[in-house]
Amino acid sequence: MPERAVDVEGVVVRFGSVTALAGIDLHARTGEVVAVVGHSGAGKTTLLSAVAGIVLPDAGSITVRGQPIDGLRSASSAGVAVVPQGNGLAAVLSAYENVLMPLLARAVEPGAAAARAAEALDAVGLGEIHGHLVEELSGGQQQRVAVARGLALASPVLLADEPTSELDHASRAVVLTLLRARAEAGAAVVMTTHDPEAAEAADQVLHLDDGELVPG
Repeated sequence: MPERAVDVEGVVVRFGSVTALAGIDLHARTGEVVAVVGHSGAGKTTLLSAVAGIVLPDAGSITVRGQPIDGLRSASSAGVAVVPQGNGLAAVLSAYENVLMPLLARAVEPGAAAARAAEALDAVGLGEIHGHLVEELSGGQQQRVAVARGLALASPVLLADEPTSELDHASRAVVLTLLRARAEAGAAVVMTTHDPEAAEAADQVLHLDDGELVPG
């Protein structure tokens, strides 16, 4: 029986007078891909940020693999990896270095880290340009580097914020296949998306509208 990996219970997040999340529940199990859909500003990124410990809820609770999340450190120790919207790549580093550095930061042995970084870039179709600086890459290529970075960490919980938004049809299919493979390897994958095809590939779809869950 798959284990519960992410439990979001009654989470409320406010930014001043604006309620970004209004009592949200989300449950993701190992081996499962969960899609969170909704218009821009619906609260999708805020929800992932709360699970990642970037944003602290005003009410409710978040638990990842049995560990309460109360900040970035607790999320990292619980095994959360993030593919952020906007990619979050370091412009002064190459594609390969952007994937490698987080592995080294997590104390992966250098030889193993190098192999995992190269393998992840090959998997997203960027093996031949891994030495290019981020500024030399197209938006879609940058997004694939960000996905490769998240996959290379091999974390038990992967949060992907709009991971296919900049991709053409072929690249989108590759990324969705890789996210599914990560789930089949035992991870829980939670992604936000505007993409109907991406949502259809998920095991569970949650619909957000102005910070509230609504029927699909």
